[in-house]
Amino acid sequence: MTLHMIKLSVGSESIEDHASWQAANRQFWRKIGGKPAVFHTTFQTPKRTADLLDGGSLYWVIKGVIQARQRLVGFDEGKKEDGSTCCLLLLHPDIIPVRPVPRRPFQGWRYLTAADAPPDLGKGAQGDLSELPPAMRRELAALGLI
Repeated sequence: MTLHMIKLSVGSESIEDHASWQAANRQFWRKIGGKPAVFHTTFQTPKRTADLLDGGSLYWVIKGVIQARQRLVGFDEGKKEDGSTCCLLLLHPDIIPVRPVPRRPFQGWRYLTAADAPPDLGKGAQGDLSELPPAMRRELAALGLI
């Protein structure tokens, strides 16, 4: 059964800003099975890793709105800068825009069922919705148009 995770992207203003932060932090890149992966640290290791790796993604909340996802490709043990142990969420480098959905702040991460996960933004009647400017995507979502 596919399961997802949801996490706040603290400090990011947009999907593009989040992607720029990941690209600027090349030390966060790692090779997993010969393929590049981004990793994000978290204190708690998920218990349901098999369900998360069965097609699951990490959904990013940016400025109070679920805006994007990255496919989960694995988990690893790591250390934070202060030497404390942590869990590494290994992510595919591609960041996929999703239908914007408002989300209240929370600490850490949460599980997100496949039924509750917002769909990817794709080609609409007028073109690719993911190419719209971030502010316009938020406004259209607030109006219930996407």
